[in-house]
Amino acid sequence: MINVMQPTLGQEELNRIKEVFDSNWIGKGNLVTEFEKAYAAHIGSTTDRVLSTNCCSEGLFSSMHLCDIQPGDEVIVPTISFVGAGNAVCANRSKMVLCDVDQRTLNARARDIEKVITSKTKAILLLHYGGIPCDMDSIMTLANAYNLKVIEDCAAGVCSTYKGKALGTFGDIGMWSFDAMKILVCGDGAILHFKNPELREKADKWLYFGLEAKSGYENSVAQKWWEFDISCFGHRAIMNNVTAAMALEQLKKLPMFMEKRAVVHEMYNKGLESLAWLDLPLSMEENCNSSYYFYHIQTKNGKRDELARYLRERGIYTTYRYFPLHRVPYYGIGGDFPNADYVADNTLCLPIHQSLSSEDVERVIDTIKEFGKKYC
Repeated sequence: MINVMQPTLGQEELNRIKEVFDSNWIGKGNLVTEFEKAYAAHIGSTTDRVLSTNCCSEGLFSSMHLCDIQPGDEVIVPTISFVGAGNAVCANRSKMVLCDVDQRTLNARARDIEKVITSKTKAILLLHYGGIPCDMDSIMTLANAYNLKVIEDCAAGVCSTYKGKALGTFGDIGMWSFDAMKILVCGDGAILHFKNPELREKADKWLYFGLEAKSGYENSVAQKWWEFDISCFGHRAIMNNVTAAMALEQLKKLPMFMEKRAVVHEMYNKGLESLAWLDLPLSMEENCNSSYYFYHIQTKNGKRDELARYLRERGIYTTYRYFPLHRVPYYGIGGDFPNADYVADNTLCLPIHQSLSSEDVERVIDTIKEFGKKYC
């Protein structure tokens, strides 16, 4: 089966993990700090604005507390979003207000967001779909005009930029995921970026029980190092040296990963451009970069499901992400979202990862063309 997503791991990660095992300390330690520093440099920021956590979903949930979003406050979320975003808002007993998206990029636009702003709106929880940058100039102008917090879910945008600046560094909080299905993988883990160092300090306490002072080896000041106080009812949501070891080696390979994914993206563009029954991804704006996390096509003839089954029967796995939140019955949110409905019924994500061979990509292209000749 040709997979939609697949990690690329090697002996380098195993060797680094062995060093962790040999050290007899597999918890949070020096390698976590090293990774935070390296990732801060990767996104052009500083370590006093960057913090690791155990997963990107924790970042979504924690963002409600960190941005002081209260029960009853309204948070605008694109209906094409990861379910973790919806759960984060609703678990906080805040009101999730959905907005429509652009039909081709699947990203929310400033005009989609502004339509649903009310006097109770407190924040925008933005998704950069598949690492494709939203129009951050217009969105940040809108957010500033209404005094709204901006939380950027760029889980898939590990190398994405908007006008030369890393996604995730525009809003109050940004976050990237390193779970098993992402580009840079470490099993589970994430990095959070904060608008200011004070918010990062608040997050550091929140993500470790609200501790005001560390206990044990980390406390080199107190005479009774086992004593502590807390400032909030925080979580325990931290990375450890095992996951950080993997992440550090993966970060070194990231430029190579991007080169390979860009080649796959361009092969699809050239191989499928002649098919009049398909829409392909739009080109990036000048000085913007995608991470090539998804390669999504859109059928113009209503035969997306048939195409997906045809490919799967021939050993090619495809999917559609993300199922629109206004169609999730448990949320109980209806409304008119014509672009999102079109997207959900016609979009298909093709296999794209750095381990795909040229032969694999050609096989996907040829099978799609074969389907077109038979049924389109």
